[in-house]
Amino acid sequence: MDYPSFRCLINRFKHFLQINCCGFFSHVPDSLRENHPHAQVRLFFAFIRSQFSNCTFGYRHRGHIISHMRRFLQNGSSLLFRRQTNILSAAFVIMVTYGLSQVMGLIKTRLLISYFFGSKAAILDIYYAAFVIPDTLFQLLVIGSLSAAFIPVFTRYLSKSQSQAWYIASASLNLVLLAFFLLSLVIFAFAPFFSRLIAPGFNLGQISVMASLLRVMLVAQLFFTVSSFLTAIIHSHQRFLIPALAPIVYNLGIIAGTVFLSPALGIFGPAVGVVLGAFFHMALQAPLTFRLGFRPQALLDWRHPGVKETLRLMPPRALALGIDQIEMFVAVFLASLMASGSLTLLNVARLLYAIPSTLFGVTLGQAAMPTLSRLSSDSDQQAFRRTLVDTLLQAVFFALPLSILFIVLRVPIVRLVFGSRSFPWAATLTTGKTLAVLASAATFTAIMQLVVRAFYALHDTKTPLFIGLAAAAFDVTLAVVATRVFGLGVIGLALAISVTAVLETFVLFAFLSRRLHLDPPLASRLVTSLAKLGITGLITGFSLWLPMRFLDQFVFDTTRTLPLIALTFSTSIIGLIVYLFLSFLFRVNELSAFVALLQRLFSLGRQLTSPPPAEPIILPAPDQN
Repeated sequence: MDYPSFRCLINRFKHFLQINCCGFFSHVPDSLRENHPHAQVRLFFAFIRSQFSNCTFGYRHRGHIISHMRRFLQNGSSLLFRRQTNILSAAFVIMVTYGLSQVMGLIKTRLLISYFFGSKAAILDIYYAAFVIPDTLFQLLVIGSLSAAFIPVFTRYLSKSQSQAWYIASASLNLVLLAFFLLSLVIFAFAPFFSRLIAPGFNLGQISVMASLLRVMLVAQLFFTVSSFLTAIIHSHQRFLIPALAPIVYNLGIIAGTVFLSPALGIFGPAVGVVLGAFFHMALQAPLTFRLGFRPQALLDWRHPGVKETLRLMPPRALALGIDQIEMFVAVFLASLMASGSLTLLNVARLLYAIPSTLFGVTLGQAAMPTLSRLSSDSDQQAFRRTLVDTLLQAVFFALPLSILFIVLRVPIVRLVFGSRSFPWAATLTTGKTLAVLASAATFTAIMQLVVRAFYALHDTKTPLFIGLAAAAFDVTLAVVATRVFGLGVIGLALAISVTAVLETFVLFAFLSRRLHLDPPLASRLVTSLAKLGITGLITGFSLWLPMRFLDQFVFDTTRTLPLIALTFSTSIIGLIVYLFLSFLFRVNELSAFVALLQRLFSLGRQLTSPPPAEPIILPAPDQN
């Protein structure tokens, strides 16, 4: 390093400290301006030591720095534990963290493809197929008991008696854990039989690997069972950040297993990573639930009225989720009979397709669930209807442009996210077509996530169940016809999923509207807003397709990575500008929600350095005596 550049580095560092350390280096000795670099280094560090050891150096400065650090930590803690008091605030927290989780999920999938697709595509199919049975067991017992049964009951008891609420939480958790453990033993013992049942196209060696993977993943679901109850408790207290961060550490566990364990364990490396990630998912949430006052108790009291109500509400929701899982069973069953790698391509496309519905449908639905449950308990039907319509329109406003983006830019997006030497061009094209078919129903799926939760807030689990039964029968029929009769392969499976999702959403919303008796002004506003958003979406799609074709043909060489990034980014920006401009032009009210999200995003730094809020960060733990 030459002398002038070293002096420049020292001066820049000094200037940085002058700005950021409250005048710490406001008087720097002239000796630091000596030309010899070694002398500058010695004098520089000697000066730092003297400033920190000199008692006359500003206690005022040091106190100011410590004050800033304390304020930063206090407000960071506040962001982690603060109660979200409205749906948009809660949804913003969940959206940001779910967005990070989706990014980690994409990285995880890209790593899996890089390590195992190529000549080992069949082994990745086995990995995804092994997920189905443990995930189904988890969905039936845990998710079914939480979303429709436990959260509404726990929330009602929490407003009356915290000690009773904690009692119900412990009893419900223990009963579900016991049922999960007993069923897991059966699946563990007969894993090869269940593997052959859902994947008849696999040979004996593949079935053996699948059975072993299935057994490992059952351990992960045990951690998820506990973690999901912790999530429900935290959500009932209207705190959403910590649970939304949990999927990030779950994906990190799988990434760690893939990178560090795969060289020695092969496909079992990611499977062990699933177990590690599930444990981290649970461990991250445990401290907050303890701060809220939850203390696990060794009891199995199914006679308590709250526990009995939870158990009564569970079967319809569990059956409804079981019906949803039929789609996955059918997909694995049919994909195992197709070419090697087909199930992986379907899962890759579904991962992208799930982003709009997860990022906006699930997040807004989760954030709205406590509010809708409270309004239902208070019999405030007008506020319930208004909250539902507002949240539904916000979900459509946010999910629609992302769905259109996936339809138009399907191939560039797939290539950017998953493209590697082991992921050939033919796989990219097939995945892109599959993604386009799925993305056409992504906005409807986001709506369905909210509508189903509205039924659960009304303590109605039967209506979604019966509609789900009809939808499952239709999905199975259409999937078999599309793949076995017309030979559409993976695209046929995607077509069955999309058409079923659209029809199911329309039927669910029709039944919910009839039950809520939407008043004419609110119904008119809903129809008008949806029409505006539909027109805006169509024009936005054209505004994405036109520049994409032009830039692809005449400007960018999209066979290279950087031009492909430039094409995707520039086209996306054009589409976003057009979408926001048309929303403003058509006076779409939900545009204010987008502005509110931007304000929250840009105010995040101010929240970390401004004085902490006056309200308490967390509710005090109730007396357990």
